[in-house]
Amino acid sequence: MRIRFAHVAAIPAVAAVLVPAPAASAATGGDRTEPVITQVKTAAAFDFGSGDSPENITVNPNGSLTVSMLGVPVNKPPKLVRITSSGQRTTLVGGHQGDQITGNTRGSDGTVYYNVDSDDTSRAGVWKLPPHGRPQRLAALPADGLPNGLAIDPAGRTLYAADGVNGTVWAVPVSGGAARVWLTGPELAPDAEASLKLGVNGVRFHKGAVWVSNFNQGILLRIPVTAHGTPGRVHTVADNLPDVDDFSFLNNHSDTVFAAQNDPTDRVSIVHPSGAHETVLTVDDGLASPTTTAVHGNQLYIANAGFNAPHAPKLQRGTIILNALTARP
Repeated sequence: MRIRFAHVAAIPAVAAVLVPAPAASAATGGDRTEPVITQVKTAAAFDFGSGDSPENITVNPNGSLTVSMLGVPVNKPPKLVRITSSGQRTTLVGGHQGDQITGNTRGSDGTVYYNVDSDDTSRAGVWKLPPHGRPQRLAALPADGLPNGLAIDPAGRTLYAADGVNGTVWAVPVSGGAARVWLTGPELAPDAEASLKLGVNGVRFHKGAVWVSNFNQGILLRIPVTAHGTPGRVHTVADNLPDVDDFSFLNNHSDTVFAAQNDPTDRVSIVHPSGAHETVLTVDDGLASPTTTAVHGNQLYIANAGFNAPHAPKLQRGTIILNALTARP
C-alpha cells in the first residue's frame, strides 16, 4: 500500500531469523473444507528502523521466502530479500530512497518479478530479476499510480499488476513489450472520500481467473480470463472486508481465501467460496499491520509491516488444520 511516512526514529536492530517449518504434506481439500489456524508464531522478526517493513511475500519451491521491504516508512531505500528456512538472509535487489518495492511473484524458471512504485518515470513499473542475472525493467507503468499486487498466469506468459491509485489492472507480457490496461472500472477504483485513496490492491491468478481485492471498498472480486485473454464479467465474491490488502488461497484447487486486512482493521479473515467470511487472527495473535498472506503446504505465512508503534514488523507462520468432517480426500 502506498503511504508516505514521516521519519521514525530507528529502533534497535532485530535479526531476521526464519523459524524452519516442520515437514508437512500439502493441504488438501476442496470448497467444503473448514480451515483452522493454530500454532501462530513469529517466523522472522525485522528492524523497522532500517526500513525492513514487509509488504509482500512469495514462497519458493524450496521453502525460502522472497520478501518485499518498503523502506519508505523510515525514509530508507526499499529492498527485495530472500530468507531461507534456516534464517539466512540475502538482499536480491536494492532500490532508490523514496521508491517502494511492492508486489513480487516468481516464474517457473526462477525469475523473480516485482513492482517498483516510484515518482521517477525511468523506474516506475514491473521489473524482473533472472536467475544469476541483473535486474531490468520489463515494462513501464505510470509514475502517478501505485503498482501494488503482482501475479503471473500458470503459463508464465502474462503478469497482472494492480494499480490502486488509478483503479486499473495492467497486463504485462513476460516476453517483453508495453503494459496495457487489462481492466479498469468502478469496482477497482479507490473511494474518493477516503483519507487514504487506495482501490485495487492484491491480485492472484487462480483457476482461470484474476482475483483482486479493493482496499477502500472492502471487496474481493473474481474476473474470469477469456480464451482471448480478455477479462470476463466481474464477480463480487465477498464484501464487508475493510482494509483488505493482499491474499492467498488454501491450495490450487480450493477457492477458500486467507485475506490480510491492514490498518486499522488488523486481522486475517477466511473467505469461503460462498462469500461468507470470519476473522481467524487479530492483534491478540500478534498481528501488526498485516499486508499479505501466503500458503506453503499446511503452513500459512503472514507479512506484518509494523506501521504503528511499537513498530514490530515480522513474518508469522501458523499451521492450517482442515476440519476432517468436511474435508474432501
